Amino acid sequence: MRLRHMKAAQHPEVPQHYLGGIALRLLAMASLSAMFVLVKMAADAGVHVAESLFWRQVVVLPLLVIWAMRHGGLSNFHTRRPGTHARRAIMGLTGMALNFGGMIYLPMAEATTINLSVPIFAVIFAALFLGEPTGWQRWSAVIIGFLGVLVVLNPTTVVASGFSGDHGLGTLIALGGAVMTALITIQVRDLSRTESAMSIVFWFSLISLIPLTLALPFVMTSHSASEWAILIGLGLLGAVVQMSLTGALRLAPVALVTPMDYSSLLWAIAFGWYFFGTFPAETTWVGAPLIILSGLFIAWREHRLHIERQKDIAA
Repeated sequence: MRLRHMKAAQHPEVPQHYLGGIALRLLAMASLSAMFVLVKMAADAGVHVAESLFWRQVVVLPLLVIWAMRHGGLSNFHTRRPGTHARRAIMGLTGMALNFGGMIYLPMAEATTINLSVPIFAVIFAALFLGEPTGWQRWSAVIIGFLGVLVVLNPTTVVASGFSGDHGLGTLIALGGAVMTALITIQVRDLSRTESAMSIVFWFSLISLIPLTLALPFVMTSHSASEWAILIGLGLLGAVVQMSLTGALRLAPVALVTPMDYSSLLWAIAFGWYFFGTFPAETTWVGAPLIILSGLFIAWREHRLHIERQKDIAA
């Protein structure tokens, strides 16, 4: 994959608001966990993953069009980077399919834990492709968070069982989804230099619907009222997730907002227990504090540094 024209400097027209970016990322994680509950419910009801992806995307477009008509028209979606949007759509659709698959095959807490490796990859990719400064404090906190993920995952059990059956396949799929999500994060950060959050979400939804619409006649089945409610809810939550994720990356650096993904583990534990009767292993209670504290430390430190930089500029 080629990520072109990625520079460390932020586009001057994009104001930075670190706490706003953190808040949007936290909202995205809560909405994402709720959406994954509906993904698992849809799969249990026999809905094909391609159809779930279709409804996840198609509900977003009318909402975006309504917003655009109230804020100056469809010119809000004008872009000079159609090729970059197309690459982002391909990556996004692949990442969503992998994340859906991992969530279907694995318990929510375990699939979410694997996905928490995203910040590790994102920090590396941000440093390589965007040239974002990453000090030793941030690296140390991220490494501690990753150690917490390893504790929760309990790799000795995974190695002993091997990658066989639904569980092993789900683990591989979830790992692939984590890597792809990190790459998507970098791509969206690059797009955010010149494109609005709404434009990025619009083109992603529109382009990704092309292959999904072609596949729909081969996988769609009749649904009950409750199943339709699940699919529509999936789409609405998907809209909140997309706009929150994109907005967060527009307001703050990748390495700052991605540690907030650790909060999704708490939602996954609660939702997994409430909706599916699954309860985390003892290792989760040991690793989770490491994961959460590392993310909070990074957010606090970057916020303090941002304040100091603003004071220097004002002086």
